[in-house]
Amino acid sequence: MKRSITVLFLLFVAAAGAQEKKEVSNNTLAVRIADQEHDFDVVVKKLEDVLWYDKMDDVAYVDKVRLTGPPRFRQIPTGNAFHDALLDNDLVFHAYVFIPKKAKQNKKYPLVVFSHGGIHGTFSTVYAHVIRELVAQGYLVVAPDYRGSTGYGKGFYRSIDYGGLENEDVLAAARYMVENYRMVDSRRVGLLGWSHGGMITLMNACKYPEVYACGYAGVPVSDVTYRLEYQKPGYTDNFTASYHIGKTPQEAPEEYARRSPVNYAKDLRIPLMITTAENDDDVSVREVRRMIDSLNFYKKDFEYKVYPPMPGAHLFDRIDTREATDIRYKAYEFLARYLTPPRPFRSPDELRKAGYRFN
Repeated sequence: MKRSITVLFLLFVAAAGAQEKKEVSNNTLAVRIADQEHDFDVVVKKLEDVLWYDKMDDVAYVDKVRLTGPPRFRQIPTGNAFHDALLDNDLVFHAYVFIPKKAKQNKKYPLVVFSHGGIHGTFSTVYAHVIRELVAQGYLVVAPDYRGSTGYGKGFYRSIDYGGLENEDVLAAARYMVENYRMVDSRRVGLLGWSHGGMITLMNACKYPEVYACGYAGVPVSDVTYRLEYQKPGYTDNFTASYHIGKTPQEAPEEYARRSPVNYAKDLRIPLMITTAENDDDVSVREVRRMIDSLNFYKKDFEYKVYPPMPGAHLFDRIDTREATDIRYKAYEFLARYLTPPRPFRSPDELRKAGYRFN
């Protein structure tokens, strides 16, 4: 383990040195620094991959696969005839696969499709306790680094399609597991995610109910237009970038509406649970209530819980306190009701030992 990290660190130093030797030419210093940040993120991602094997080795087989989603939302010509003729090729992305070491080839198991959060976020070992908790219950897990995720270079970063084709990337990961792992029970595929991952859970649950048995959305982004109204002005730059939407909500209201789960509430047909906290400092509780209100308007059968102000705010049920893991226990109870894992937790103590090895 230490040797692997050392090797990766040396690779990073070498890459950084090579980058420093590049001529600035006509690029501005800002562009050069941004490119170096992407190079750094790639190295950090490789370190994270090593850590995943280390943190999961005792309980799961870990793999990382390459899949394809739809062509990029915004196809920007390069000026090279060969490449420009192929701009509508499918987009290649990566996904992590976790299979419990106790799983048997001749049996069927439920699958959890886990979507990470963040604009330009990534599936990192910050989620290690959650994945350990899922694997301990007997779930297979797939966690896609959908388009726009950090750690795969500038081109993939700029393929971001927030609320758009990223949902089809997640769908492709779910279908990949069903089609390629005989152990997966196609009738027991569930969705799990927080924040932006919660938004993807909502979108997939509403758009593709035939694929999923249930979904759990924690502190989910629910209305992109409303979200940009209360966030800091610079936040909008993520969406108005030339390689993304390229317009503000005022300039393209229908485009932003198309990317907002609140406008798909009428299509929900699978069990769903939503949680949030009154002091969430990232995804406002008022935004989440818009989704709850929309689901209620269409008389949808779903569960939700609005917690009072909680330690951790936006991260209230993902930090490592006993209080937070007790809330996650309730999330797992919901999932188990519809996915029937072979070893569901019988108490929060079992969850703590599964995620943290001791309790």
